[in-house]
Amino acid sequence: MNSISFSRVSVRVAVDGSETPKTLLHDCSLDLPERRIGVIGANGSGKSTLLRLLNGLVQPSGGTVLVHGDDTVSAVRRVRSNVGFVFTDPLSQLVMPTGREDVELSLRRSIKNSKERAARADAVLDRFGLLHVADQSIYELSGGERQLLALAAVLAVNPKVLVLDEPSTLLDLRNRELLRRTVAGLDQQVIMSTHDLDLALDMDRVLVVESGRIVFDGDAAAGVAHYRALCATALDDLPLGKAPQ
Repeated sequence: MNSISFSRVSVRVAVDGSETPKTLLHDCSLDLPERRIGVIGANGSGKSTLLRLLNGLVQPSGGTVLVHGDDTVSAVRRVRSNVGFVFTDPLSQLVMPTGREDVELSLRRSIKNSKERAARADAVLDRFGLLHVADQSIYELSGGERQLLALAAVLAVNPKVLVLDEPSTLLDLRNRELLRRTVAGLDQQVIMSTHDLDLALDMDRVLVVESGRIVFDGDAAAGVAHYRALCATALDDLPLGKAPQ
């Protein structure tokens, strides 16, 4: 079963000082077989919650999420072996002093022999054009190099699905384009949330999330147009230009 499915999934969290939990995602049912899927919406709309359900970082309060037939709650270890997750800020997931060490750490479980692991790490770093900075401190790298390094460390173990949570947020134009080309060339299924609507237009399918609900699901161009219309409506409702009372 090479697909991802949500069956009536909801996510609720407790709120301090309130007896009523806050709902982050409402009764969501989806089947996601496409190779490239974009998720767009305003900050706080529920995009990250949706993505984090895919590898068990968030568990559903109701319903089920299946990744290639595996339940993200009862089979979370198997799910995480198949789903690689790249966060917005690469420094939140790069834990070793250098890129080489970080990629080798990712490979430690799958490759026990240290020489084989080092050779595989070099091959991964070379694939992403990072071999020449492999032994530099991660704090000496550019934002684009860090993001590519985080991507390389995740892809080193060859997951079936790659989840990217707003990966271009911290990138300049050149590094954003590098990320775009890199993602386009990957074999993995890619599910990506983004505020970059040009990146969203590269997708085979786009989901628009608003207030914890999927309010559009379909063609990328139509999805971006729908989101633009939502934003325009929200701006029209603001009392812009009015003097404070």
